[in-house]
Amino acid sequence: MSDLPSDSEIARINAEHLISTPIRSADLLFIFGTRHGVGETVQAALGLWSRGFFRHAIVSGGLTAGDTRTECAIIKQAMVAGGVPEALILEEHRATNIGENVIFSLPVIDAALGRENIGSVICLGKICTARRYPMTLHRHWPEVEKMLLTINPYGAPIERWHTDALFRERVLLEWRKIEPYKNRGFIADWP
Repeated sequence: MSDLPSDSEIARINAEHLISTPIRSADLLFIFGTRHGVGETVQAALGLWSRGFFRHAIVSGGLTAGDTRTECAIIKQAMVAGGVPEALILEEHRATNIGENVIFSLPVIDAALGRENIGSVICLGKICTARRYPMTLHRHWPEVEKMLLTINPYGAPIERWHTDALFRERVLLEWRKIEPYKNRGFIADWP
């Protein structure tokens, strides 16, 4: 597989994968943990909070290499420092991948809020994985309305992702997981 995508593959990835949706107020902000782009993730969450776009949040993410704190703990601490009330942020500390983010978070949401009380969710994560966040959530929680907001922790703007080696590598890695993951039932078509 060539490291350089064709013009048609770039166009398809731009149209189908590197997407976001219009954002409106939601019952829950679902933050997919990360060790790269923590600052951007926290700033996006704080921006949503300051504009009243969510009532509760869940941060999901396990231990990161070289740190004794989980992704969840790091992100939640920064959100609280930025003004989000601690009691409104649910925690999931075990997940090591997107599937686990969702699978391990659903019981936490059920226990604290009840999934039946959640009508809409904003998925927040890195641009390289974009569409896979709501696709994974849709596989396990199809009833809820899903919106998508992404952050870009890379050195190039989104429209130039293919010109930055690391950004290109991450996008292609995630893009190429979509069909195999659909075939294995890990994710579901969304929207």
